Amino acid sequence: MLGWFYKMTKGPIPIYLLLLIAWVALYISLAPLADLIVSFLPVDPASHLGEAIAFFIYDTPKVLLLLSAVVFVMGIINTWFTPERTRSLLAGRSLGLANVLAASLGIVTPFCSCSAVPLFIGFVQAGVPLGVTFSFLIAAPMVNEIALTLLFGLFGWKIALLYLGLGLMVAIFGGLLLGRMNLEKHLEKWVQDIPAKQLSFESEKVAFSQRLTAGSLAVKDVVGKVWVYILLGIGVGAFIHGYVPENFMASFMGKEAWWSVPLAVLIGIPMYSSAAGIIPVVQALLAKGAALGTALAFMMSVVALSLPEMIILRKVLTVRLIGVFISIVASGILLVGLIFNLVL
Repeated sequence: MLGWFYKMTKGPIPIYLLLLIAWVALYISLAPLADLIVSFLPVDPASHLGEAIAFFIYDTPKVLLLLSAVVFVMGIINTWFTPERTRSLLAGRSLGLANVLAASLGIVTPFCSCSAVPLFIGFVQAGVPLGVTFSFLIAAPMVNEIALTLLFGLFGWKIALLYLGLGLMVAIFGGLLLGRMNLEKHLEKWVQDIPAKQLSFESEKVAFSQRLTAGSLAVKDVVGKVWVYILLGIGVGAFIHGYVPENFMASFMGKEAWWSVPLAVLIGIPMYSSAAGIIPVVQALLAKGAALGTALAFMMSVVALSLPEMIILRKVLTVRLIGVFISIVASGILLVGLIFNLVL
């Protein structure tokens, strides 16, 4: 026991414990600090500009703190996952179970749209069925740890859990449906000709201090890439919060407008943003009268069907297969939005 305590106090762990204490103290102090900063500005806090500035000052550190915490934790978890291990876990599984596993792995694995092509090729080589691959590709961007953490922090665990369940449903059943359509012939010819190969994974022991370092590097990498999108998203959200009249969004994004969810999906598909960048916009839309299902359908379509990912996937999928993929996922998101609006 004494030896274990000595190792703990001599390594980097005390530093991370101090950082954790500082993180908690700062997070608890965000609201009073934001109010204090706004009070020193030559702006009326009740004015449109004052409300917009207050929104931006409060939400920016809140989102960045939540993002940093979850990326750090997932960076540690991801030291147990590599592309080869992910492929090995999916290869050879029965359909249905493989789709569930693929969608679940999509949540915890650190792969984004930039990884779409090499992952797709790796799955083909490992003999992973096309429908199972699509379950993974749907879940990875849409139901990721960043979206879940921010939804939990901003809206509570019930909304985050409902989003998780419905998002997994879209990924699982979307993959099953795509798998049953026998679309392998619509892969690009060079992908169809890739020979299958056996994969093996040798687990290696990694010291916990190295996993902590991996978490720190993940924060530096991920936050370093998305902070601009976060500021842009919060900036848009601040403008909506400060200047858009109350209940204005309800006129075309409320429950009463039957076409609001389809319109939100159509608007979201050609757009691009990370989950971290779009959630503050969703928060502001809801505050101005938008229905939750409509706002989440918009968010899911932006994140899960981003234009850059479709362009990248064009290297391995024909235009027809991409069209089928978009249609099925968009239909699932549409269903999710309508369910949210019905039950909430």
